[in-house]
Amino acid sequence: MEKEADPGEEQSTYDPKIIAFCCNWCSYAGADLAGTTRLQYPTNVRIIRVMCSGRVDPAFVLKAFALGADGVIVAGCHPSDCHYINGNEKTAMRGTFLTEFLEEAGLEPQRFKVEWIAGSEGRKFADVVKRMVDELQVLGPISEEGEQ
Repeated sequence: MEKEADPGEEQSTYDPKIIAFCCNWCSYAGADLAGTTRLQYPTNVRIIRVMCSGRVDPAFVLKAFALGADGVIVAGCHPSDCHYINGNEKTAMRGTFLTEFLEEAGLEPQRFKVEWIAGSEGRKFADVVKRMVDELQVLGPISEEGEQ
């Protein structure tokens, strides 16, 4: 007879995968600053550099989840600081849509975040990643239909 795993034991080995879509001008620079200043943050995040957060199609976020991501961050310039005038306004609207859509699809809303991170905010980038890893470890992996 197979022994059941202790829930606390499973949580300690769970290593969530996070995809971060970062705009070239602000949030990617913030991530770069976090690295160059040697700020400590989990290595669970994989960054995809985009020219503007407004260019992140909702299909990209859904594809990230479909390919195994446990969480997705779309990070862009602060409101009114977008290098493409209103790209982050589009991101905010899409973020609201995606949060509602993912919840309807059965995913916890904490698995998706829209964040505004300036190029000078390396500490904020590191903190966002740490916080998301902590939240995802509490939620656990996304269970597929049919799993028991």
